[in-house]
Amino acid sequence: MIKSSLHAVNAYRHSFKLIGELRLWKYYMVPMAISFFTALAIGFSAWGFSDDIGAFIAQLWFWDWGAQTIATLSTILGGLLVILLGLILYKHIVMAFSAPFMSPVSEKIEMHLYGKKPGHRVTSNGSQLWRGIRINLRNLGWELVITLPLLILGLIPVVNFVTTPLAFLVQAYYAGFGNMDYTLERHYKYRESVNFVKKNRGLAIGNGIVFMGCLLIPVIGIIIVLPLSATAASVVTLERLETCKVLLRNEASL
Repeated sequence: MIKSSLHAVNAYRHSFKLIGELRLWKYYMVPMAISFFTALAIGFSAWGFSDDIGAFIAQLWFWDWGAQTIATLSTILGGLLVILLGLILYKHIVMAFSAPFMSPVSEKIEMHLYGKKPGHRVTSNGSQLWRGIRINLRNLGWELVITLPLLILGLIPVVNFVTTPLAFLVQAYYAGFGNMDYTLERHYKYRESVNFVKKNRGLAIGNGIVFMGCLLIPVIGIIIVLPLSATAASVVTLERLETCKVLLRNEASL
């Protein structure tokens, strides 16, 4: 799995070149706008709700001494919690509503790398959007189920040295999952795609690690993250699909 993750990370090296060569930037304009305004909304939410959440947390401190310090720390913690939950929501909102724009981009990359292939599933913009919403709602549910306990455990000193990296990897996995599905939706039905990503967790995690890293870059990161990650995911997913097809042909010939 580590080897697959490194391969997925390395695929980002050629993303800019491939986007420029195929003139894909125009297709990414709407997804980039979705990404920017979604991040902006989450940022304002963190600013607006941090005081309310902080006040609720501060009420748990029953003593007078240190109350002001606790109130300040609670406000900061409230803002961080909103941002953390916002990052989780951000990925799935952006990926779901960008699906009708990203799937054609992935198809152009496939045409460029492998030519026209028979047997692709023909899907409309509406079906791509619905699949994107369905996939990301599923992933959001599982991510919250796994991540929230890790965040709670992360409040415990020392334990957070383990839970924080685990929470990051969980977020990376589901980010990579969403990026890979832009390609998988032409090849597999919903359940088949879920099984494919489960078998190729390393690719999803590797792609998602860089995705999450890009979000740490102020402003520019949230604008370029989707074009770069979706392009890189398309390349490695198509490679793995071709490998699977070769293996199936070899098994059939035996």
